[in-house]
Amino acid sequence: MDIDFRWGGDPSIILAVDARVASLPIQLKDLQVFTVVRVVFQLSEEIPCISAVVVALLAEPEPKIQYTLKAVGGSLTAIPGLSDMIDDTVNSIVNDMLQWPHRLVVPLGVNVDTSELELKPEGKLSVTVVKATSLKNKELIGKSDPYVTLYVRPMFKVKTKVIDDNLNPEWNETFELIVEDKETQSVIFEVYDEDNLQQDKRLGVAKLAVNNIVPETPSEITLKLMQSVDSLKIKDYRDRGSLHLKVMYHPFTKEEQLEALESEKKAIEERKRLKEAGVIGSTMDALGGAASLVGSGVGFVGTGVAGGVGLVGSGLGAGAGLVGSGIGAVGSGLGKAGKFMGRTVTGHLGMSRKSGSSSTVPQPDQPSA
Repeated sequence: MDIDFRWGGDPSIILAVDARVASLPIQLKDLQVFTVVRVVFQLSEEIPCISAVVVALLAEPEPKIQYTLKAVGGSLTAIPGLSDMIDDTVNSIVNDMLQWPHRLVVPLGVNVDTSELELKPEGKLSVTVVKATSLKNKELIGKSDPYVTLYVRPMFKVKTKVIDDNLNPEWNETFELIVEDKETQSVIFEVYDEDNLQQDKRLGVAKLAVNNIVPETPSEITLKLMQSVDSLKIKDYRDRGSLHLKVMYHPFTKEEQLEALESEKKAIEERKRLKEAGVIGSTMDALGGAASLVGSGVGFVGTGVAGGVGLVGSGLGAGAGLVGSGIGAVGSGLGKAGKFMGRTVTGHLGMSRKSGSSSTVPQPDQPSA
């Protein structure tokens, strides 16, 4: 079932933000979350007839997370672009961990097999970043030093080399990206200007829907760079240049899928180990000099919104199951301070006699993310 989820409160969250030019504690206040939550139940023949729950946020309509940022003992202007960095980090965490097809799988019993509910790799997308043309110059002296980051999941960003002093750079670098849901996932391309003294400046972004790519067929694609991949955030429609690509999508065989799944698990475990060791700070790591957001505060947002949406609890039997600790464990007062509104958007819950089966209400085709 899909549930219209709205939450608002005034929690006390302190983000420890460490960037290249300064370190500053930031208070996050007036948190509001608006999204549609998809809940899938794995049914069982044993009481309570539900062995596991899948929770995810639908990509359409796009989840909205609104909040106010306030510097503690300083000014937000001390770090240029700080608000945008925090916004990008929070959105990356939510998109990477909870936005459909990504999901939170919660077993409701002992020794419950949830393997069929876990997200599995579907295929491999080979992307050659050929070149960019007519980039917008961000430098007062000389020309921009562009590079490209690209990803399907923010957790697995890859980056081209930097081309110095060139608005028509050629990279000809090839990357392989794992696709977990061809129908809903997209590749995000971000072109930056490397800056050794300040935060790297974003020159433009582009999005390529994977379902527009014909399997096993090499294609040459040109994407127009925009201010944002979210059309609602675009305020400047001036030409930002174009990105030229070569792409090919290969669907996995069963054996290739298992190999990719094991490789992905190892990569996630390695990232977890590095994070615990303090080598990396959040899911939006510094890439080529982009200011890094380090500290438990950003992690709190990730844990709270991703580890919670607090969607499973005593209310599960009532249908929506949206009773828990508020929206998770973000900050100290979120569960107590928040006000929650939820209503079922579509359909009722069906039951199956087959153990381990899943039931969800059929949905109309969603537009590509």
